Amino acid sequence: MHEVQRADAAPRRQTVGELGEDAVLARILPRLRPASAALLGPGDDAAVIAAADGRFVVTADLMVHGPDFRLAWSTPFDLGWKAAATNLTDVAAMGARPTALVVAIAAPPSLDASVLDGIADGLREGLEALAPGAGVVGGDLSASSVLTLAVTAFGDLEGRPPVTRSGARPGDVVAHAGARGDAARGLALLFDEATDASGEPDAAAAEAARARHPGLIAAQLAPSPPVAAGTAAAIAGATAMLDVSDGLARDARRIAQASGVGIDFSAAALGPEVRLALAGGEDHGLLATFPAGAALPEPFEAIGRVTDAAGLLFVDGIAIDSAGWDPYSGWDGRSG
Repeated sequence: MHEVQRADAAPRRQTVGELGEDAVLARILPRLRPASAALLGPGDDAAVIAAADGRFVVTADLMVHGPDFRLAWSTPFDLGWKAAATNLTDVAAMGARPTALVVAIAAPPSLDASVLDGIADGLREGLEALAPGAGVVGGDLSASSVLTLAVTAFGDLEGRPPVTRSGARPGDVVAHAGARGDAARGLALLFDEATDASGEPDAAAAEAARARHPGLIAAQLAPSPPVAAGTAAAIAGATAMLDVSDGLARDARRIAQASGVGIDFSAAALGPEVRLALAGGEDHGLLATFPAGAALPEPFEAIGRVTDAAGLLFVDGIAIDSAGWDPYSGWDGRSG
């Protein structure tokens, strides 16, 4: 006799290994929205994206289970959202409008297929919130012992020159858009409150920490950077710009070195926790320089000035180092 499943029984979960590539794609592609710039979307060997002025901006980013995220802390939706956010800000930092993402995922065959559903949902909602009109136009699936997301993002310069790191000049205003230190605060809370007695990430403790500190935990696991501010800065005449992913000081030094200038921050503008504002990574705000007297587009705030001290950083005239996030020195080997 065949066993009769109760009507109220939970449906059996399926792993990506059980389903196979074609069935997994058939699950996740309908969860994604098309890109408005796509002339040809998923389904062929490659997509075709419109590049109105003959150029496009392209960037890529990796998220690896362990050094970049912990499954005990991040929901699948968080992973998809953050994968979108981190790439969109790189495009925005060039002064471009994000148009499309290509997403490759390597996953253990034992992974529940619903995890990929959640990642797809996070990608879709992250794009809708941060870069309306941008969409996922293709990608790849593969097997791996470690869950890994590799995202390539494209952007349209809309006829403008790209805003690079090398255009800052002495006398320019240094301005920042986005959170400063919130992601680092959220990460510190996760390490303090969401680990077990042995220091391993703990899912139940992470859920409780998220309930106590929703804003700061979200700033780390699913940030909402000011993507649209990138094009606004380009239109307003920004002379240099980059995405602040590794910490304000570390990334500011990259502008200073590329432009052959110095940067002097104002402690009062950085807020009460100056060290955290300078060294905390993963906020994915935008750091830009503007000519003196330029009207700063919202939500940019003036936080310093450009000097002629090539490659050096200061706070109120006092030299500082460029502490921040380094993927090769910041991982303790745990994966959660």
